[in-house]
Amino acid sequence: MSMTSMVVLGLSIATILLLLGAFLATLRQDRKGRTSAAPVEIVAPVETPLPAPVSVPAHAGSDYTDPRTIQVGDRIEVHGSPARVLGAMHVSWQGTQWIEYLLRDSRRRLQWLSVEVLAGDPPHLEVQLWTDVPTQGMVPAKSMLIMEGVEFFPFERGTAAFRSEGDTGNAERGLLDFADYRASDGRLLSFERIQGGKWTASYAQPLPPGSISIVRRAS
Repeated sequence: MSMTSMVVLGLSIATILLLLGAFLATLRQDRKGRTSAAPVEIVAPVETPLPAPVSVPAHAGSDYTDPRTIQVGDRIEVHGSPARVLGAMHVSWQGTQWIEYLLRDSRRRLQWLSVEVLAGDPPHLEVQLWTDVPTQGMVPAKSMLIMEGVEFFPFERGTAAFRSEGDTGNAERGLLDFADYRASDGRLLSFERIQGGKWTASYAQPLPPGSISIVRRAS
């Protein structure tokens, strides 16, 4: 074999080796690229569940109108119905105190609104709207009585001191007798008489928080 043939053969082998090396390098790069491009599974972080909603009791004076701030002469709304506060009776009995407001609604009907703080943990307001019922000469018995077909059972009675403010139709100060009854369905019935006078009776309608709003303060 001539020298020229040997040189040509050597160059051919070298060229083949270079091409083979380039092919192998390309193949490795392609495999590396495919490996890096493979989709990566993303695992979402585990989140701590939020606590269940907790019912927070509303507070008079911040979340709704405090009925203890009602003044004689105020114009208020009870369940959206307008009324005017004609007077108030501040009542005290055996360390317990409550207020009874005399209201006149848009139909000139008179109703009493009682506001009392009941003991508890925490103490809470009891607001009730009273509607007169005919007694037909009835007097409060010390046992069960029937009013309009409903049985009422006694649970509290006594003689309380009161102080009047505004127009209540009563003396400035005095004593009132009361007798309270409750039916099995929770309805309340109360008898009252002022200074030993005639007994009157009324049913109570408990009012939930936010039922009363002060429209205009007394001037």
